[in-house]
Amino acid sequence: MSVAFDEFVSRVAPDAARRERDRCLLTEELAELRGIGFGTWRVPEAFGGSPLRLEELFARLIRLSSADASLGHVWRGHIAFVESLRQQPADFAAPWFERILAGDFVGNAQSERHDTARLETRIDRSEGSPVLSGTKYYTTGSIYADWIHLAALDGDDRVAVTVSAHHDGVRSTDDWDGFGQVLTGSGTTVFDRVPVGEDSIVPPSSDPADTRWHHLGSILQLALIAVIAGIAQRALDDTVAFVTPRRRTFGFAGETLPREDALVQLVVGELSVAAATTRRLVLSVAADLGDASESGASVERMRDIQFDVFRLQELVPRLVLDATTRLFEVGGASAVGNGYALDRHWRNVRTIASHNPVMQRTRALGQFALTGDLPDWQAPAAERSEASR
Repeated sequence: MSVAFDEFVSRVAPDAARRERDRCLLTEELAELRGIGFGTWRVPEAFGGSPLRLEELFARLIRLSSADASLGHVWRGHIAFVESLRQQPADFAAPWFERILAGDFVGNAQSERHDTARLETRIDRSEGSPVLSGTKYYTTGSIYADWIHLAALDGDDRVAVTVSAHHDGVRSTDDWDGFGQVLTGSGTTVFDRVPVGEDSIVPPSSDPADTRWHHLGSILQLALIAVIAGIAQRALDDTVAFVTPRRRTFGFAGETLPREDALVQLVVGELSVAAATTRRLVLSVAADLGDASESGASVERMRDIQFDVFRLQELVPRLVLDATTRLFEVGGASAVGNGYALDRHWRNVRTIASHNPVMQRTRALGQFALTGDLPDWQAPAAERSEASR
């Protein structure tokens, strides 16, 4: 499978800028990846899989993201879903692992667009068999999915539920209007009385004393950071490809070779530092997370690893955003041409980095270091719930 994956990545990388510019959804590319088995690589051996170590999966996610940042990002929800199954009882996980081994892809739909962060998607049991209705936004991957994993209310309880994306009551629209990551399908998904299997409803854990909460939170954020690490590598590769054939350094008359210019070399060196450092950091934390999960580590150990992920959320985007801004110093006006599309690297990193409240996470680390208190993630002006007291 590694050979097939390597060949796929090499083949799709050259057209990434064109696909983004023309807004060509990644349906064919995703189908080919599913055929290679990308979505199955963490299914446990006991359920028929041939699992990679977690850091090996993240190494491939970084490589995939260097080929096409949106294509790597699309897998975030699926990867998290598989990891959550690994934490569930065997009788619940078995039918889902069977579907995943058959090639099914799971999208993600958590957020809703409201003035406040209330949840309005609901499971209705009034007519016997439960059905789901509601509208989600930022539904990464759902437009490509066989199943969609989402948050909903079941009565007064917030639950995680997974429904078929092929039901007539599910409609995903490619209306994501962000300036980056435009092919992730992160638009609107509407659910209109979609059947819900009782065996598809799981009360999610928000208890900081539950290792699953720390594990899944770490996976979801580390996947985003891995995509940024992939973008850093592609920014380096594209900048080298841009500079190498050029025969004139901007600002000087006559023929000089930019690749021999000290300032150009400095900028490319900075990109190299960003790419190598971010990859090393992601894989190091992924290895720790995988080992801790496999060994049944304590909640304190899982919390410490999640805090390491929070630290990467602060460091990695800043490092790569700086580098992808500086890369334009290698070519003057030529570097901003739409044909090269070097601007997409900054736009895509900025978009990913906006997914989560990085400053809130960094402040929480400071709070814990100074007082030993864990954050309750409550907005300062909001009324505190019983669960957060």
